[in-house]
Amino acid sequence: MSGGERMPVPADEGAEATPEPPVTKPPAHDPSRPAVEPPSADVSVADEASVLPGAHRGGYLRLPTAPVAVTKQSAPAEPGTEEDAPPVVAQWALPEPEPPQRGLAAWALVFSIGGLIVSMFVGWGFPIGLVGVVSAILALRRPLESRAIAVWALVIGVVSILYSAGWLLYAAGRITAGG
Repeated sequence: MSGGERMPVPADEGAEATPEPPVTKPPAHDPSRPAVEPPSADVSVADEASVLPGAHRGGYLRLPTAPVAVTKQSAPAEPGTEEDAPPVVAQWALPEPEPPQRGLAAWALVFSIGGLIVSMFVGWGFPIGLVGVVSAILALRRPLESRAIAVWALVIGVVSILYSAGWLLYAAGRITAGG
């Protein structure tokens, strides 16, 4: 027997034999078209048409953005009604900000005095006095710095720059006169 033919089944005594469906031979294969076999008996046809993407197919009925039912009351207790209140711990609290640093006016005064001492002996002490003057000006602009110390640093820094300028002018005159 070939693979497409069926063998007849013997009928039981007392039961009628059901007629066998006729065996159909597939049509001749056309090489220009792909061959599509008919569905086998194992495959069932879909009950309804294919569902479009995004269409509801059953299952969850609540949208993902729907409100969730509250199952436990979480309001704080009335003051004085709770016996042992758990301590409140701020786990995500930001650290306290550090207070602004002070001391720029004092550093300006140190640089200005150092620049004045150096400029009394050599003319190249003006950068130290210049640092003192700039620091004093910055200290005057800050609200927490001592204004009196910043003003003294500014005055002494300017004096040290003037002494350095005097030394540099004196040295420049000696170089051209001796020349």
